[in-house]
Amino acid sequence: MRQTGGANTLATNPSALDGAAAYLPLKKAFTQQLHGIAKWWLSYTQDQARGGFYGEVGDNNVARVDAEKGIVLNTRILWFFSEAAVYTGNADYRAAAERAYGYLCEHFLDREHGGFYWSLSPEGNVEQSKKQVYAQAFAVYALAAYYQLTQDTAVLTMALECFELIENNCVDRATEGYCEAYTREWGKIADVRLSEKDLNYPKTMNTHLHVLEAYTKLYQVHQCDKVARALAYGIDLFERYFIDHDSYHLRMFLDDNWQDHSPGVTYGHDIECSWLLHKALTALGDAQRTTRLTPVVLALAKTCQREAIDQHGAVIDAYHRASNSYRLERVWWVQAEALVGFLTAYKLSGDKSYFVAAENLWSFIDEYQIDHQRGEWRWHSTLDAPDRARNYKAGFWKGPYHNGRAMIEAAKLLTALSTAAAH
Repeated sequence: MRQTGGANTLATNPSALDGAAAYLPLKKAFTQQLHGIAKWWLSYTQDQARGGFYGEVGDNNVARVDAEKGIVLNTRILWFFSEAAVYTGNADYRAAAERAYGYLCEHFLDREHGGFYWSLSPEGNVEQSKKQVYAQAFAVYALAAYYQLTQDTAVLTMALECFELIENNCVDRATEGYCEAYTREWGKIADVRLSEKDLNYPKTMNTHLHVLEAYTKLYQVHQCDKVARALAYGIDLFERYFIDHDSYHLRMFLDDNWQDHSPGVTYGHDIECSWLLHKALTALGDAQRTTRLTPVVLALAKTCQREAIDQHGAVIDAYHRASNSYRLERVWWVQAEALVGFLTAYKLSGDKSYFVAAENLWSFIDEYQIDHQRGEWRWHSTLDAPDRARNYKAGFWKGPYHNGRAMIEAAKLLTALSTAAAH
């Protein structure tokens, strides 16, 4: 597969990383951008007429008032403002989290069958009632973060109830793993696809990754044996089925018997898995798993660094096996995940080329991905053709989650690196 020299092609001096102060300019930039992201979402996405948040806001910052409201967007908003409020202490961020939580409980929560609806009309009525496991996981993730902010036991109870629904209804007891989707009543459903671009297979890496992420957060705020076992189970599924230990790419679409049907590689998921797997291992605190899988975490990051960095320091989107071709577009969420992934790999390994990759990537994001005039990050970078089908700043699949999370996680990593360097 593709080899690049992109990790070291731009001007950065690795020897300059030897002091604690070397990390502070980037930390300051990330913190400023965190506030910039939050400001944009506070300014343009709150639906004052009908409650909650708009289902879509265009590239021009104008809301599309007829757009349906999706559970993935709402839970990502709740997660982001909860985490941002905890990290910064900002009262406006807490108020936005309260708004998202209130709307989630009032409109998305299925009080009869449990879990959360897939989508609502702009007025807040149920449009699609299916229970996509990916979305239920994001609900657990967001509620755990909101509980951390508020310490409201009712919020923790709701998170644990959703966790129990996933564990009781969605685990394949015959061949392991979590199945993709169910009817409102938690029955079988023929079309389990998360989106139109996904393949219709019952087990996907993407859903399992966000179940793992959700359980990591839940265990961080509520350490009990049942959540610990589920978190360990999720880690083991990645080690056993999703990570290709020959190529250190991920298997994306699998059938009931774990046969791989993936059309290719998505570099954003590879690097996202790298650092989320490390975070799960850290939360669980199992020494044997951590020792065994930390080299895997680094191998995933190294493969992305070796194959996916372009001449601008950005990370390309994907590789298709059938056509032996690469999708070279630069997508906002891939850059966000790679930034955290490379900084995590640097912290774990001390390999300064990872920091160089992260610094170059941030330069790219700052120049080509962030809309400095109108705010937020563009779906595609300005070097790519405009994605007219999905050219929105906020929408069903674009929240403040990837880039907002990246700013928080990267700033925390740099704080840890600076502290370690000072000692």
